[in-house]
This record gives sequence, C-alpha cells and structure tokens, in this order.
Amino acid sequence: MSQLQFEKVAFIGLGLIGSSLARVIQAHALAKEVVASTRSEKTLSDAKALGLISQGYTNPIDAVQGADLVVLALPVRATQKVLETIKPYLTANCIITDVGSTKGNVVEAAKAVYGEALPAGFVPGHPIAGAEHTGVHAGKVDLFANHKVILTPLPTSSTWAVERLIQLWQAADAEVICMDVAKHDEVLAHTSHLPHLMAFNLVEQLANREDNLDIFRYAAGGFRDFSRIAASDPQMWHDIFFANKTAILKAVDGFEQQLAVIRKLIEDEDSQQLMGLLGHAQAARQHFNHMLAKKPLLENTQVTQQFTIQPGAKNFQGKFTVPGDKSVSHRSIMFGAIAEGTTHVTGFLEGEDALATLQAFRDMGVSIEGPKNGEVTIHGVGMHGLTAPKSALYMGNSGTSMRLLSGMLSAQAFDSVMTGDASLSKRPMERIAKPLRLMGAQIQSTGERGTPPISISGAQALKGIHYDLPMASAQVKSGILLAGLWAEGETSVTEPEPTRDHTERMLRAFGYEVKTEGNRISLQGGGKLVGTNIQVPSDISSAAFFMVGAAITENADVTLEAVGINPTRTGIIEILKQMGADITVQNERIAGGEPIADIRIQGTRTLKGIHIPEDQVPLAIDEFPALFIAAACAEGQTILTGAAELRVKESDRIQVMADGLTTMGIDCTPTEDGIIIQGKGQSGEWGAIFTGGEIESHHDHRIAMSFAMAGLRTSGEIKIVGTETVATSFPSFTQLANTAGLAIQVTE
Repeated sequence: MSQLQFEKVAFIGLGLIGSSLARVIQAHALAKEVVASTRSEKTLSDAKALGLISQGYTNPIDAVQGADLVVLALPVRATQKVLETIKPYLTANCIITDVGSTKGNVVEAAKAVYGEALPAGFVPGHPIAGAEHTGVHAGKVDLFANHKVILTPLPTSSTWAVERLIQLWQAADAEVICMDVAKHDEVLAHTSHLPHLMAFNLVEQLANREDNLDIFRYAAGGFRDFSRIAASDPQMWHDIFFANKTAILKAVDGFEQQLAVIRKLIEDEDSQQLMGLLGHAQAARQHFNHMLAKKPLLENTQVTQQFTIQPGAKNFQGKFTVPGDKSVSHRSIMFGAIAEGTTHVTGFLEGEDALATLQAFRDMGVSIEGPKNGEVTIHGVGMHGLTAPKSALYMGNSGTSMRLLSGMLSAQAFDSVMTGDASLSKRPMERIAKPLRLMGAQIQSTGERGTPPISISGAQALKGIHYDLPMASAQVKSGILLAGLWAEGETSVTEPEPTRDHTERMLRAFGYEVKTEGNRISLQGGGKLVGTNIQVPSDISSAAFFMVGAAITENADVTLEAVGINPTRTGIIEILKQMGADITVQNERIAGGEPIADIRIQGTRTLKGIHIPEDQVPLAIDEFPALFIAAACAEGQTILTGAAELRVKESDRIQVMADGLTTMGIDCTPTEDGIIIQGKGQSGEWGAIFTGGEIESHHDHRIAMSFAMAGLRTSGEIKIVGTETVATSFPSFTQLANTAGLAIQVTE
C-alpha cells in the first residue's frame, strides 16, 4: 500500500475524533493536503498551530472544493444541512464518510439531499473509540489503535471507496468491520447507548434522593466505574437517544424484562436460579472475551506466549496433584445437566476445554454454580429440559465437547450450531456425523472437508443402530451412545480395540444401564439419569509429562497423587514399564466409579527402545508426544505403528513431533501411521540428549508440554513457540514443572 492515498482531505468538524484522524493522516503522510471547516475560528487556529491542517475555513463550501475525501466529524443532527450546503461543490469521485455513533439517521439525511441514488463514494462509518476529554487538543494519533471501526456500506457504495476507507482506518491500527446499517444501530443500542442511558438514569435517581450527599459520599468503586459515563456530553447523548430511538427503546424493553426476572428471583429468594443466572452472566463475559480473542486464525496473529527452557536442570522431584481428568470433567457437566436432581462435582478441571462444555450447557438453560476450587454444582433439567441457545455454541479448542455434544444435540427439539477456534475448525467431524445420520439425525459439517462449524436440525426422531466403528475412537463411540439415550430401541457400538470407557462408567454412576460385552457396548433409549456426586480423578494424560520427565532424569523421584488409572487409559504406564522405567502404582482405590492410584516414578535406570505394541496404542493415544521424548532418551530404536489418529489431533502430532525432534538433533522418520525414533541414550548414562533449538508447537498443548520435558536433558536453550493453549488442559503446568526442578520462563 503506497503511503499517499488522498490528494486533499476535508474535515467538517474537528473535535476529538476528527482531530485524531487528522493526526493519523499527517503522521503517515496519507494526503498532500488536509483542511477543515468549523464554526470556531479558535479551533481552526489551534489546528493549524498543531500542524493538523494547512488551511481552515468557517464555510464548509470552501473546505470541500477539490477534496477527494470529506469526513463529516460533526453531530449527526447536522448531517443533512451540511450535505445540502456542500453537495454542488463535491467532485464526482469524492469519498464521503462520517464518524457518528448512529447510522440510520445519517443515511436518511443523505437520502433527503440526494434521493435514493446516493453518491458512489458515500460510505457511513463509526470508529468505536473515545476519551474523557473532547476538542481539537484532546485528539491522539493512537486513539483508534486496537479499537474497532465499523463501516456500513450501502448498495450504492462503490467497492473502491470502501477499500480506500478500510486502508485509511487500518493505517490508524484499527480493526475494520463492515456491517449493515440497521444491524449497526441495533448492536450499538445494546452495547453503548443502553449503558449510557442506564448510567444517566442511575445518577439521576440517586441525585433526587433526600440523602443524596451521603449516597455519593459513600459510593464504592462499582458505582464510580458504572456512573463515569454519565459525565458524557448531554447534548450529544440527547441527540443519539432520539436518533436511534427505535433500537434503543427495544433495548430498554429487553432490559426491563430481564430486570423483572432478577427482581422476582430476589423477591422469591430463589437461590438456585439466582446463582445460576449470576454465574451464567459472569461466565458469559469471560467466555465471549476469550472467544473473540481466539476467533482470528491463530496463524495470522502474533503468537501470544512461548516457553524458554535453559539447560542445566539437575533434578526432578516432588509429590504433586495434577489437574482433574478432562474427559471425566466434560462428562460430569453433560450428564449432570440432563439428570434429574442435583449433581455435585469435585476435582473439576478448570481448563478452557472443560469450561467450553460448561458454558454450552449454561447457554442451553442449565443452572450451574461454580467452578470454584474445582467444585461445581449442576441443577439438572432432565432428559427433555434443555432449551435452545440464543446463538452458536462455541467449543473453543475442544474436540471432545463438539463430538459428544453432536450426539446429544441431534436428539433435541431445537436447532443448534457449534463453532470452534482455528485448530478445532480443521478437525474431522464426519466420523461422528455419519453414524448419527444413520440414526435419523440431520447434521451437517459445514466447513471444508467435513470440518466445523456443525449445524444440527432439531425435532428428529432417532432410532437405535448397531454400529461397527471403522477405527477406535472413544469420542465417536460416546457421541453415538449419547444420541442413543433419546433413540427408539437399542443402540450399540462395536469397537475394533478397547477405548476409554468414561462414558459407560459415568452413565452407570448416574443410574443408566449400559451393557459391555467384549468390544460391544449397548444401551436402551428412553431411560433417565439421576443426579449424583462425582469426584474427578487427576488426569493421567497430564500426569504423563511428569512421568516421562522423571523417567529420563537421573535420581528423579516424583509421586503423582490420585491419578485416574482407568484400564482404557493406562497405556502410558505399560509402555514406560516395557521401556524399563521404574514405576510403582500405589494405594489403588475407587472414586466416582473410576479407579485411581498414586503413581511413583524414579529415575534409576536408563530406558530402552521398543516396538510399541499396537494393542496399547488406543490406551495411550494422547500421551504419545510425551512418549516420543522418552524414546529419544532411550537406548536403541523405538517404533510406533497403528497410530494414524495422531495425524488428526489438535495438530498432526506425528509430523510436528518429528519436526521438533529433528530440530533438536534426534534422528527420526515419520510414517503414515507412526514414527521410528533412533534414541541417543546410552546404558547407565544421563547426559544431554537434545541440542536445543526453537520448536513450533502449532498451538498444540501436548506438543508444548512434551518438548518442555526435553529441557531436562538438553545442552542448549529450548524455545517453544505458541504455548498459550497449555491452559486448555493443564493451567498449572509451568508452576508444577518449575517446582519439580525445570526452569521454564513464560513470555508473551
């Protein structure tokens, strides 16, 4: 983009917004000449002194002649009069835009002057930025940086005019969004105009009390924060409230209805519903902020976090409790939501994936308290109590949420859509969609190549099926069984190899009969779930990183407490034992239907490479990135086959791990369904294995944590790029790893 965009820019009005945009144009040399027209000669004089304009006029006719861009930076009520005045003096290809906070009345003003045939260069706009002070001196060159600017192109607006305005606002470091005029006014009525109206109203209400002095004297921070916007310009907001009257009144109606709901809950002392409402509101604010932050393709935005690990770690020791099992956490919310009665969960994983599931059920009308210190209380709505969400359900990075919910949502009476972040949007969903269609579901994977978003039509009568899984997948199995809860007759799934059975175990814990006969799992539709207490065990997938770290470090001694040792998940233990690791499983017991134990790992013997048995592959599918680090530290060759599923996880984990291992000096060969790793370990020796280097994690949390453990045996610095997704499954990873003996520095 060439720097010079315009021959002459004319501002009509030069307050905060206009003078800030003028500063941007001057700073980036975007125009040969910048002029302005205002009624205040002092403003024009000051603007010239500040170097914002070369000429100033009190008559807008003088300003606009020869201009190829006219910016209406004035009160919206003055738009029609100004357009009438300058219309005869504008060139044919002049771009006309404005900066007002309402758009419908600006368009009506233009139509009053031009009729329906508006100029091709007329493109209304609205920069969503402001400051406490106004006037030409208040302007700032960075006022629009990291703020949104909404353009509302009309059917008459030319493409070239829109594109040049987008370039102009991007030069101001703003994020430009194009939106329909009516939609703009509706959105702003709710997000800006209604809050201002409420602030004015609250201050007016309190000011009219007899004890108003005491009210304001003892007002706390919440009142100050909320009422601050009532100090805004009354004339401006008077005009806005009238200009956007229809949309604002609708917003006020909605607010009054919601306020009546809260009033009734307080009046009735309905603790459960009030906690559910307040919890939903709190979580929604956090959820939407996160969702909006993650929505742009991660590949196209600056990496937000990286790990740096220095060589020299001497030990790896301690007793730790890793976060709760993600698979069990997901299911505790899902099953508690459709159960009758209350479910209390302890040990819940407060990572982003599980929170995405929790938010989805809040959006479908389920009252949920927490999470707080791993405790969640779910007030179940029964098998037919879920309600239609107001918008698409956002699953973040969680494939488990999307695949299991595909089964549940296929049986609901309402339509639904599920979306996800950039990584989830690349993951295959047809594996669950195809069997659900056989049951009568109307489900579409609307992304390219059978990927999200997922669109599901409600009110479909499902019928049970007998389905042979083409490849082992606990998520696909679970999605089918969950749809079967509502289906007519029996639903059964036959697995080629055993996979995680958390769904079957937890359904039984909620009182729903599930039969397991060899590799065939079945249930009858039409039953019910009853609320219960669930203790979520520590996640063996998270424990795996510390197990590998201890196994590759001399004299290491790590104990991991209350880890889930579900027999469908213990592949990591069996594989490390076969490689010669010193692992002891202690204090075995049952919690919430799941077997748990304390696991002790000691670094007493060097590992040996093995050909990993294929019957262990489904039992360790998520732990292989960590096992690849162990294989690199082993003596001899490690061969993995039968693990093609690793190529369609959050990343292609075979290729990404191979690339990283190669970067750090390890000889390895990726294959179609596995990898061959030439270990550099020597019997009885514990020296450096890895050379260090910069690793691209592709925003895959398990890749990032696996290569972090390589820091225990590295001769050079390791940098791991794109580690922000570690929070999806293991928010306390760096803290615990550093306590054990690693030295991970986190930078953003």
